[in-house]
Amino acid sequence: MGAVRDVLRRPLGHFTERTLAGLALVLGAGVGFGLLLTLVRVRWPPLYDVDHGVAQWLNDQVAPIGPLVTVLNAITDLGGRAVIVWLVTVAVVGLLIRRQGRLAVFLIVTGAGALILDPSLKTLVDRLRPEVDVPIGAYAGQSFPSGHALGSMVAYGALLLVFLPAMAPRWRRPAMALVAAVVFLIGFTRVALGVHFLSDVIGAWLLGAAWLGLTAYAFRLWRLERGRPAVPLTDGLEPEAGHDVAPAPDEEKLLPHARAGVAEIIVGWVLVFGALYGFGMFVSYHADNTFLARLDEVVPTWFAERRTDFLDELSWWWSKVGDTHAILLISLVFCPLVLAIWRRWRPVLFVALTMFGELTLFLASAAAVDRPRPPVENLDGPMPTSSFPSGHIAATLCLWVAIAVIVFVRTDRWWRWVFVALAVVMPVGVAISRMYRGMHHPTDFMGAILLTTLWIGLLYWVVRPNEDVRQGNQPAIESEDVDTLDDELARAGRPG
Repeated sequence: MGAVRDVLRRPLGHFTERTLAGLALVLGAGVGFGLLLTLVRVRWPPLYDVDHGVAQWLNDQVAPIGPLVTVLNAITDLGGRAVIVWLVTVAVVGLLIRRQGRLAVFLIVTGAGALILDPSLKTLVDRLRPEVDVPIGAYAGQSFPSGHALGSMVAYGALLLVFLPAMAPRWRRPAMALVAAVVFLIGFTRVALGVHFLSDVIGAWLLGAAWLGLTAYAFRLWRLERGRPAVPLTDGLEPEAGHDVAPAPDEEKLLPHARAGVAEIIVGWVLVFGALYGFGMFVSYHADNTFLARLDEVVPTWFAERRTDFLDELSWWWSKVGDTHAILLISLVFCPLVLAIWRRWRPVLFVALTMFGELTLFLASAAAVDRPRPPVENLDGPMPTSSFPSGHIAATLCLWVAIAVIVFVRTDRWWRWVFVALAVVMPVGVAISRMYRGMHHPTDFMGAILLTTLWIGLLYWVVRPNEDVRQGNQPAIESEDVDTLDDELARAGRPG
């Protein structure tokens, strides 16, 4: 029995030696936050003077420079709840697909803790936001601690710990430096934009470091209890999961002939633009007394005569399906899922090039053709681009057709036909709503179809997004296992 106890003590002692310094840092961060919280609550004069002085000085430097304000707002959005929730959610879903339930639970618990701590502490402290001479932005709620600074510290730090094992050792320190820089810049923008005091940001960093360290320490204790070796945090939380958490570990080369592919895409883009320009100029200025001209005249008028309040509202919502935010959101959900399930970058490249090409072709064609909107009331008011082709319809077509192209050949389940249906229903619905609202002619819809057909056809020929399926690649979730996939969250919560 004595020998057994000695064997059990060794890993515990090894673990304690390795984590003593880290635990001291965590406790130090917690004590530092508690001290700062007390000083804020009692309105300690020296801290008050520093906070207000820094806030006013930065406001004087930043407010007059419009481009700098734009850059600062873009950086601060990286710490916003929308971005943080998206990153953590996508990571959790990907980890569950890769059967890494413990890491998924770590992200959920760590992120949920930050979401709870931020509003509760703000309510407790009830500190007003800074008042500066030239307000740059208006933000509701209390000031201490900074939610952006806390969320970025916790979320980016947790994601770094989870995905470090997927990186080569030489890239780990640069990755840590990059995350630290992002967290620092987000915190700096909160002070520079005049929406938080310096102590709000520092307090958030201390609290975030303490909470992240506590959850990471608990995860390492779990490893020890299951007989796994204690490892430095510079190797990540779960070094054994390096292959599974890597986005595309089984892909050696993205494209076999990258230079030729780039040249083909550039030449193809020019040819597609030429086809769009030719068709757009014809239907806009040279199609008088043709069927297309009569169609463009009759359809918008027919819709305008049948407008109702209900249809106005319905068309507005359906039109939103094709706007930039909706398209971007769907893309940012679909692409990580492709990586998690099929472990290949090429389908993601196909979607990214599809949407980038659609955007550039639409903007170039709209500027070159410069077609007026239909001669009926435009319910969406003046638009920054011209009528041909429809950007909403083209974006919806390109996105859902690209998704259908990827999904249909990668599964034999019945639901692959759902994506085919969506590739038809979604753009048709957007097209009807845009024409109903008087924003586009029927031939603008035809232009979107022409753009989608030519551009996706070109990319499919060049990128070959489903080449890995032809070579025998299987998804992380086999088709016959879809209905019986284990609940990894439930499994992760069970002892043993």
